Amino acid sequence: MNMLVPYNRKNHSVYNPFQDFDDLERAFFSDRSLGELKTDIKDTGDSYTLEADLPGFKKEDIHVDVKDNTLSITAERHSEFEQKEKKNSFLRCERSFGSYSRSFDISGIDCANIKAGYKDGVLTLTLPKQKKEEPTGRRLEIE
Repeated sequence: MNMLVPYNRKNHSVYNPFQDFDDLERAFFSDRSLGELKTDIKDTGDSYTLEADLPGFKKEDIHVDVKDNTLSITAERHSEFEQKEKKNSFLRCERSFGSYSRSFDISGIDCANIKAGYKDGVLTLTLPKQKKEEPTGRRLEIE
């Protein structure tokens, strides 16, 4: 059962006893960030639609904040690993935990009407554009 390890195509013909040490060093010195939060932003005419991939997160672990014309998205996944007994212990644990964070300048957005939804691992934000005020004018009568 201890042979359940990922198959590494690159080195499948030669055993490298130091590979596990390289992986251990990389894991030890890496931060707990899950990488960059990937987004798509579409202009839909009177608003923008921002879609962010956040697979595997619970809705409660995702936060969207608006402050001073900045929209911030943060998501955090906590490790639920707790080894209580040897019988059910992990042979290998590769799923990551950590956090994502990304901020956007939202000048020109109607902040009071931003809407957010989360479905199938995708956070969708609707960012309505501010209405351009038409300049009002009038002709003055000369006295």
